[in-house]
Amino acid sequence: MRAVILSGSGRYADPWHPFAETSAALAGIVAGAGYYVEARDDVLGGLAALDGVDLLVVNSANPDSPRPEGAVDAGEPDPAAIEAAIAGFDAALARGIGILAVHTAVGTLPEVPSFGRALGARWMEGASWHPPIGDARVHLVGNHPIADELSDFTVFDERYSGLRLTETIEPIAEHEEDGIRHPLIWAREVGHSRVVYDGLGHDARSYESPAHRDLLARALGWLSQVPAPTFDAS
Repeated sequence: MRAVILSGSGRYADPWHPFAETSAALAGIVAGAGYYVEARDDVLGGLAALDGVDLLVVNSANPDSPRPEGAVDAGEPDPAAIEAAIAGFDAALARGIGILAVHTAVGTLPEVPSFGRALGARWMEGASWHPPIGDARVHLVGNHPIADELSDFTVFDERYSGLRLTETIEPIAEHEEDGIRHPLIWAREVGHSRVVYDGLGHDARSYESPAHRDLLARALGWLSQVPAPTFDAS
């Protein structure tokens, strides 16, 4: 099986997240699940070249975020590159692909509307937020097979809160802030494709957690079962 990790750089980097570090950690986890892994820092180009790819991992930032200190302004992307990215992603979604989107991916790729719809939620400026990074208690919820036999755990990470859900999601984990439960990890089936969003993953410390790695291994197993079956409800 072939996996591509799209790692934030250029327009898709920000000053707060070490994407090279987290993408390397993700590459090790994905390879451990049996995939041949290719990491790309050309996010739009990676979406345009998904033929033959079984798993897409998205680990990149909102292009409207500030640039990292000292970074050269990459400018606006070529409209042709955006069109090719949209076409490549839409074709992969239609044929069936596994998609693992982590942490900042909830705000990335606004140029590719179908990516946000597939994810089922977006980071909304002025509404979404997170408390200071620290020990995050992850509460397993629901009855999705990814969560079977897993227990609540604590990981040092950011806890994204106030995300705007745009589609129906199947919750796997939540976190609690000020007495309110917020969705943290969820799954979706979109046609023949399967999607998991994991809100954890601010830096490599998150991926050092055995419990987080175990959850990701289960998620990768579920995502590998594509094209997902579709059912006729008539």
